[in-house]
Amino acid sequence: MAKVIFDGKTYEYEVGTSYEKIAEDMQSTQDSRIILVNVDGKLNELSKTLEGDCTIDFRTVSSRSGFHTFRRTACIVMLKAVNDLYGKQIERVKIEFSVSKGYYCTVNGTVNVDNDFIEKVSKRMQEIIDANLPITKKSYHISDALKIFAEAGMKDKEKLFKYRRSSRVNIYSIEDYKDYFYGYMAPSTGYVNAFKLYQFEDGFVLQMPTKANTEVVPPFEPQLKLFNTMKKADKSGIDLGVETVGDLNECICRGDFEQLRLVTEALQEGNISDIATDIVNRGKIKFVMIAGPSSSGKTSFSYRLSTQLKAHGLNPHPIGLDNYYVNREDCPKDENGNYDFECLESLDVEGFNKDMTRLLNGETVDIPVFNFKTGLREYHNNFMTLKEDDVLVIEGIHGLNEKMSYTLPKESKYKVYISALTSLNVDEHNRIPTTDVRLIRRMVRDNRTRGTKASGTLAMWESVRRGEEKYIFPFQELADAHFNSALLYELAILKQFAEPLLFGIEESDPTYHEAHRLLKFLDYFLGVTSEDLPNNSLLREFVGGSVFNV
Repeated sequence: MAKVIFDGKTYEYEVGTSYEKIAEDMQSTQDSRIILVNVDGKLNELSKTLEGDCTIDFRTVSSRSGFHTFRRTACIVMLKAVNDLYGKQIERVKIEFSVSKGYYCTVNGTVNVDNDFIEKVSKRMQEIIDANLPITKKSYHISDALKIFAEAGMKDKEKLFKYRRSSRVNIYSIEDYKDYFYGYMAPSTGYVNAFKLYQFEDGFVLQMPTKANTEVVPPFEPQLKLFNTMKKADKSGIDLGVETVGDLNECICRGDFEQLRLVTEALQEGNISDIATDIVNRGKIKFVMIAGPSSSGKTSFSYRLSTQLKAHGLNPHPIGLDNYYVNREDCPKDENGNYDFECLESLDVEGFNKDMTRLLNGETVDIPVFNFKTGLREYHNNFMTLKEDDVLVIEGIHGLNEKMSYTLPKESKYKVYISALTSLNVDEHNRIPTTDVRLIRRMVRDNRTRGTKASGTLAMWESVRRGEEKYIFPFQELADAHFNSALLYELAILKQFAEPLLFGIEESDPTYHEAHRLLKFLDYFLGVTSEDLPNNSLLREFVGGSVFNV
């Protein structure tokens, strides 16, 4: 027998008992279903068994790690269902990117993704879920794993593991279906309590519950502007022959990285030029409003867009919405009693609209500057008057929210949504969350510019994400243009900067598990120096050396 300490109480279980059995006994103490276990500070799957005395706690599907485990499990169930139904008719099922609250997937082969396909796959998925089939994990030598991938036609995985240093690979199985996944998995298929499939564009969407409500599948919202931006990025990856991490590593080994970097930067500059052209062609634009989630490269983008606007004959002037913060003592506080700098009420919305309206009417305005040290808005005779060719480039979290600029005529505004929407996948079944790219960017930048440790960035990330969900993402489809700041090659460069920071996090640190996950993720990539990175690249905002004041 072994002693198991949970929530300050001691329980006894026979050695060899599965953590799933222990979780079932403790489920009544949790608000949502347990899906992972933390044993003496190390995160484990519930399929593992008790080895001796330990202290445990659990991760439910509403936690970050638990939620991703749930979604990963739903993916392997979907992939098995497609394989069971269509087998050799399918060349590849690719989990492309996030859309609405699910994943957009495409199918290569002789199968049409139509209503019949959706109905059959949905039915087969439900059968697999109802059977509560075990999901087993087995470690294979890399040579044996490569044979499994080759026999299954998983060429992306063959290429991925060609560049891995580890000698063994963990492969998950549901009956005779085998696959590799980056991250934890539920112990059985019955953990997928809810899902829905939707036919969409050239593929389908696997819609799943949200972390906020793990019991209900939300309605499908196409988000066409965001979707088209991602499809455009996907096409660029296909055209350049870099769809996965294995492709990128192969490109580096062939000596073609410099060409990839040049073309990728050129494509991004072309997209910025297209936005500038659209602004000029509209004729009456005076306010370019830029918003996007953390570490999207908003500042560098605003400078580069201003350069393009100048090249198109306009005279751009940058303004940060941060300068319209109310004095700190007047800033609202959140439920924890901390200043809520992200809510709309933290800005002097009325003052901003008054100043902008006066500028639009040809008046001269003294633009304020917010002093972050004193917490006060100050005026330093920064007078501005809008002439015929002048345009304001305004960057800030609430730029897309119509309440922020409610007095300004619609025809005078042009809204741009920016985010790092990476189209690169680990492989065909393992996508790279755009939030991971932004998190790594922010970690590197915060350490360089503020001396913030990686643990500090990781600790506040969930709070940052909540603010984005509340104040940015609901307005992204209102933008006139979407700009994707992700660069196909960037993680190969960020790797050198991020890894030392992550390795510096001790096991006793609450953010250790997340740091360990990111280190495993970065291990997929071959590293590349940043020395040849252009000084106007958006990536310079994070690694340093930018020609812009970022």
